[in-house]
Amino acid sequence: MKVDMERIKKVLGPKKQFIHGDHALCYGALLAGCTFYGGYPITPASEVFEMMARLMPKVGGVCIQMEDEIASMAAIIGASWAGAKSFTATSGPGFSLMQENFGYASMTETPVVIANVQRSGPSTGQPTLSAQGDMMQVRYGSHGDYEIIALAPNTIQETIEHTIKAFNLAEEYRTPVHVMIDGDIGHMREMVTIPHDIELVERKKPKVPPEEYVPFGPGLYGKKKVPEFAVFGTGYKTYVTGLTHNEHGFPATDDQEVHDKLVRRLCEKITDDREKLTDYETREMDDAEVALLSYGMASRSALGALNQARKEGKKVGYFRLKTVWPFPEKAIEELSRQVDKIVVVEMNLGQIYHKVREYSHCEVVLSGKIGGEHHSPNEILAEV
Repeated sequence: MKVDMERIKKVLGPKKQFIHGDHALCYGALLAGCTFYGGYPITPASEVFEMMARLMPKVGGVCIQMEDEIASMAAIIGASWAGAKSFTATSGPGFSLMQENFGYASMTETPVVIANVQRSGPSTGQPTLSAQGDMMQVRYGSHGDYEIIALAPNTIQETIEHTIKAFNLAEEYRTPVHVMIDGDIGHMREMVTIPHDIELVERKKPKVPPEEYVPFGPGLYGKKKVPEFAVFGTGYKTYVTGLTHNEHGFPATDDQEVHDKLVRRLCEKITDDREKLTDYETREMDDAEVALLSYGMASRSALGALNQARKEGKKVGYFRLKTVWPFPEKAIEELSRQVDKIVVVEMNLGQIYHKVREYSHCEVVLSGKIGGEHHSPNEILAEV
C-alpha cells in the first residue's frame, strides 16, 4: 500500500504538538507507512491501541482487536505477508505471550514492529508503574538461535523517530524490530516536532520472474543475506513455515546442513551489520574517569547525575545506548579501555549490566532500581 504522506500529515495535525508518549508510537507508525495494527489492551500500552483505532481508518488502514497477545502477533505477521507494514504494542505479560511468534517471525523473515511499554514484573507485577524489566526477554525470550533489533528511546520526540526507524529496519533486514520504552515515557507528555521529511524503506518486489524466484535464497538488493520479499497475491509462490526450510521454503527438518545454513544466515544478516546498527550518545567523555552507562528512561536520571557530578568537579561521563540489540560490543570494549569504572544505570536488577561486564576491561558496577521509582542523582553518584 502506497503511503499518502500528505493525508497522514493532515490526520496528525500541527507540526508542533504536546503529546503523550504512547501516542508518539502511533505517530511514528503512521509516518512510517503502517497500515495494519493488531492488538490487545494492556496497561500501560492501551493508549497505543486506542489511538491506532482512531487513526487507522483515517489513513485507509485497519485496526483490529484480537482475542489475546498471541493472536495479535499472529495477525501482524499475516498482515505483513499480505503486503502491509504492520505494528502491535504491549507490555510485560503480553510480551511474554508473544514470544513464540517472535521466533516464528524471525524464522519466516517477516518484517513487523513491536512496541513494549514496560511495567514492573514478574507476572502481573505493578501494572501502572514503570520498569526496564524486559531487556533480556526481548533478546532471549524465544527459543533457538536468532538475532533481533531493539531500540530504546528516552524522549517523546525520539519515540516518534525510533518508531519510524524501526519500520525501516524491519523492511531492510526482513526481521521483527522492537521499540522498548517504559510506562513513564509512555504516559508522560512532551513537546515534539512531527517530522515531515522522512526517508522510508519500501518493500521491494523480486527482480526475477515468478518461475525463477527463490523465496529464502540470496538477496539481490545489496544485502545478499536478506531475501527479496514477494507478498501473497502478487503471482509469486511462497511456502511459509516455521519449520527448518530450504531456500524454496519447503521443510527440511532432519537436514543438519540446511538448518545450519538457514539459521546462521538469519543471525548473520544482523550481526554482520552490528557496527552499522550500533547507535549511542556520549557526553563529557573526553576526560572522564567514570562512565554512567544507561538507556531509555533511566538515562534521564543518569544525565541528572552527570550534571551534578560535573558541578562537584568529578570526572564523570555519560554513555547512552539508543540501540540495545544487537549489543554494541566494540563500543563497550572501547569505552571500558577509556575509563576506570562503568556504572550501569537501569530500572531492573542488572539485565544489561551483565552484558556490559562481558565486553569490559575495567570495573563495572550496577546501579539498579526496581519497584516503579526512578533513580535520584544521589543514588547513582553513590556508586561513583
